[in-house]
Amino acid sequence: MKLEKVTKMPETPSVRSYDDACGAAHALDLVGERWALLVIRELMFGPKRFSDLRSDLPGVSANVLTQRLEKLREIGVLTRRKLPPPAASQVYELTPWGYEIEPVFSVLGRWAARSPLHDPTLPLSAASLMLSFKTMFDPDRANSLETRVGFRIGEETFLVRIEGGKCDAARAALDGAEVIFTGAAQVIAAAVYGGVPLETLEADGALSVAGDHALAEKFVTYFPLPPKVGG
Repeated sequence: MKLEKVTKMPETPSVRSYDDACGAAHALDLVGERWALLVIRELMFGPKRFSDLRSDLPGVSANVLTQRLEKLREIGVLTRRKLPPPAASQVYELTPWGYEIEPVFSVLGRWAARSPLHDPTLPLSAASLMLSFKTMFDPDRANSLETRVGFRIGEETFLVRIEGGKCDAARAALDGAEVIFTGAAQVIAAAVYGGVPLETLEADGALSVAGDHALAEKFVTYFPLPPKVGG
């Protein structure tokens, strides 16, 4: 008797599905659970330890975070590896495919910022702030300026590069930065998106600005929020 060849679909983790062939529906099957996208957001600038993720996502429980990390690892969005000595700790990092989702954060961020219900005064992480710079940057306001601006937020340092009419951000050393902001992400956001004067934040001791202060004053104006719906 001749055996028929049977083609099987690859096995996937057991999760609830929309059972819809639409790519958007399948994307929600993959990363639509609560906290999943925010876990990915926090890894967008490089690997982090479990404790770092708990710190950056204070509203998530250890159990839920473990579940989300495991699912994202199973579907190929992130990996887990052990750092060599002396660190010898485990970190989570996005796969190349995982990094490809970055444009989604820009589109969702700009779209949601137009909502009258959006509250920019709520807490936000360093990764969220850096992604917002890439999303909200207005090249016309920068007027062909090319510069490097550094940020020291907690134990992390980031370098924002403005050149060629584009804004990029990376977790990196602050070498070559013309001005360096030191403070909490929410405080820096208050200056950039809330219009709080730098001198007020500095006088309160919430923010430190080192280097070209005139450049710092200009930098915080380069990221206008989009108009609210109905406004």
